Amino acid sequence: MREDDYATLAQLEEAFERRDLSKFTSFLEGSRGVPLLLRVHAVCMLEHIGDESAVRPLCKVLKEDSSPLTRHEAAFTLGQLGYRSARPALVEAMLSDDSPIVRHESAVALSSLGDDSVLPELEKAIGDKDEDVSNSALIAFEYLSYLARRRQASPEVVKPRIRL
Repeated sequence: MREDDYATLAQLEEAFERRDLSKFTSFLEGSRGVPLLLRVHAVCMLEHIGDESAVRPLCKVLKEDSSPLTRHEAAFTLGQLGYRSARPALVEAMLSDDSPIVRHESAVALSSLGDDSVLPELEKAIGDKDEDVSNSALIAFEYLSYLARRRQASPEVVKPRIRL
């Protein structure tokens, strides 16, 4: 990293202290060519801000960032946030991202949303050529199937108690 990259990292940390979501959104939208540490750090900070308005920039990172590691972190963060508005981007990444670690993490993140409407897509991902992706999709499928059965038996909405 260059010296000015360290200054950018300090600015991101200051924005985090202020919970300045707009700083992270604009940073991530213009982060092509920015060192990996800065992109991943910005994604992780959005998890701790925790606001649903972080979903849109994270979905954009998941779809467009050049680094599989950054896309993986975006999928992980979307799962940790738990907002169902992330579902379309996570499904798309699980079924079509070039990187197995991104497809794997997207499947896991989908289970964290607790939305059993993605069972058909998870079933497709169970057939993924990568064993880890296939196993992650199977685990997510089984967990969401379990939650769906619990919802049928009980009138209250059952959300995931833990994130897989």
